[in-house]
Amino acid sequence: MPNDRVDASVDDSESSQSSQSSELSESSQPSQPSLSPLSPLSPQRVEASASSASSASSASCASSAEAASPSAALAALPALFAEESRVRAFAAVALGAGDAARVARAAGLSAKETAGALRRLREQGVVASGDDGGLVVVHDRFRELARAGRPASRAPGDPAAAGGDGRADMIVRTFVRDGRLVRLPARWTRKKVVLRHIAEQTFAPGVEYPERTVDEKLRAWCEDGEVDHVTLRRHLVDFGHLRRSEGIYARPADAPRTGTA
Repeated sequence: MPNDRVDASVDDSESSQSSQSSELSESSQPSQPSLSPLSPLSPQRVEASASSASSASSASCASSAEAASPSAALAALPALFAEESRVRAFAAVALGAGDAARVARAAGLSAKETAGALRRLREQGVVASGDDGGLVVVHDRFRELARAGRPASRAPGDPAAAGGDGRADMIVRTFVRDGRLVRLPARWTRKKVVLRHIAEQTFAPGVEYPERTVDEKLRAWCEDGEVDHVTLRRHLVDFGHLRRSEGIYARPADAPRTGTA
């Protein structure tokens, strides 16, 4: 009997220790937190972040597009070509270098200088990728900037317009629209009024211009019109609004004025 009691006591003690050990083991295990629907790695949060980034990028692009308006780009043009590396890179593209490597070789620039120069030229819209993927000069951009920089025709009724002559102003509005010469009038006196307007809007009196510069300025007036720049240049000389000497042109300070009929 004493041995039976001892065995029972030992069994009870072992059972109690096993139960306590099991409870301690269960209580020592950390609980696993459940992931919320928008945990840091959840697809929903990734999509939300991507959407926010896309919206910010779109807003940034819209802001850049507004900053690159013709008037703003025209004001920035001198600064763009004030850096020699950009001038060299632009010249290389104009002469046919179709990628950055060829631009670097033709312009004598490092890869870093070439990349920076081409980036600024692209930002201003004067260089872009052509249909074949090669670099090209965007001539339409320069035409757009030329139109943006051209002084607007004076409004009707402005005393300074054509010497206060409302008739002359009406003639100009008939044959010059949006800064372009639609056609030249057939009547001599009206033709002289239109030519005088073009000369006054294009050339400063007493300043000498080489023929190439004169042609570039007159091409903008003749765009999509019936008269080419060579014909317009000849008329300006014939009517006394430009004087030519050994390939150099100048608008005389006492350019002739005439009435209208």
